[in-house]
Amino acid sequence: MDLKQQTQKKKLWFYGMPWYYFAVFGAILLIAAFSGKLPKGMIGAFPIMILIGAILGKIGDNAPVIKTFLGGGAIVIIFGSAALVTFELLPEPVIGTMKNFMQGEGFLDFYIASLITGSIMGMNRKLLIKAAVRYFPALAGSIFVALGLSSLVGALSGYGAKEALLFIGIPIMGGGMGAGAVPLSKIFGEGMGVDTTSMLAKMVPAVALGNALAIVLGGLLNRLGKVNKNLTGNGALMRASGMDAAKELELDPEYKKARDTVDWVQMGTGLFIATSFFALGALINKFVPAIHGYAWMILSVAVVKALGLLPQKFEICCYQWFQFVMLNLTGVLLVGIGVGYTDLKQIAEAFSPQYVLLVTVTVFGAVLGSGIVGKLVGFYPIESSITAGLCMANMGGTGDVAVLSASQRMELMPFAQISSRLGGAIMLILSSVILQIIK
Repeated sequence: MDLKQQTQKKKLWFYGMPWYYFAVFGAILLIAAFSGKLPKGMIGAFPIMILIGAILGKIGDNAPVIKTFLGGGAIVIIFGSAALVTFELLPEPVIGTMKNFMQGEGFLDFYIASLITGSIMGMNRKLLIKAAVRYFPALAGSIFVALGLSSLVGALSGYGAKEALLFIGIPIMGGGMGAGAVPLSKIFGEGMGVDTTSMLAKMVPAVALGNALAIVLGGLLNRLGKVNKNLTGNGALMRASGMDAAKELELDPEYKKARDTVDWVQMGTGLFIATSFFALGALINKFVPAIHGYAWMILSVAVVKALGLLPQKFEICCYQWFQFVMLNLTGVLLVGIGVGYTDLKQIAEAFSPQYVLLVTVTVFGAVLGSGIVGKLVGFYPIESSITAGLCMANMGGTGDVAVLSASQRMELMPFAQISSRLGGAIMLILSSVILQIIK
């Protein structure tokens, strides 16, 4: 069998198995789901979400325009799963099981904890230190240009500079729903003397539409990087000037070999360490609630890595667990994002030309500002635009996963989370100041 035949045959595989085996298991799950016998909790959510994710992902990865320009499987899984809910194509108990798995049972937290801990621990220590120092200027560039453009276009279009800034620009850049739009609606509602619910109703479409646009732009930036290779590090955020600098930022070959040799026991150790760091972030958040627990987790992992407090053996454990989760459970998570966090009705209701224009210039401003400043501080423009730009403009943790998946740069999750969590905290403080100035 030649290579072309092998490749063609592999295309008929789903989740690591030939289509006919997958179809048998899929039929079992669908019969259980529609007969009301799909188990509740993790044991029922995992297989049905794997089934949906594998099918929709295969469609997206093989649809010509979608796979080339719109992020491929990631975007089809998210919006396809959302459509299953919107058009009531799945039984309500099944939808409830998936939503509870994501929101009530904390699968999103579990996934992000694994990715943050493993991706940071798998980095070159010198790269982590050098990149972190330069990251906040790129964030500032993203925020400044995004909010500036939204206000300017709001004034020119007749929507209003103040309204565009408060109800479109700031919510989009605010870190998602729970850590962004919800506290922002309280800040604005109390500051302006209006009902918090009405504030939130104005913000939700902007956050949802901005998240959708950020996912699409993630796919387009990935495509741009393939066309213009000078703009991208293919997943590396920071440029290295000269051969010695480049070599300094590479992983030690022996360390890399040990890191990439799978050990099943080590993966379990990585699971334990990752979830323990998540608990540490939550614990610190209890005493310093102004900063999100995710942010404290990122800082904790980064400090441990930067100072070399954890033996390399255990760094490798975290990295291997992260690889397992990323390769096997990303589709599950994307289904959860579509089912639990993507409301197609809200997105559709926001589709007036003026509103879409304002959302577009805000997200584009985030990309432009972070890309320009990122290049000035020594980052690759595309990676800087994805992390410090799109991951500021998306829907928090769920948006980070979707954008990085669409752009095929999941290894940038630590920086994406800095944008969503620390960047989101910065936006809450900044919005309070802005409101006092312009109200």
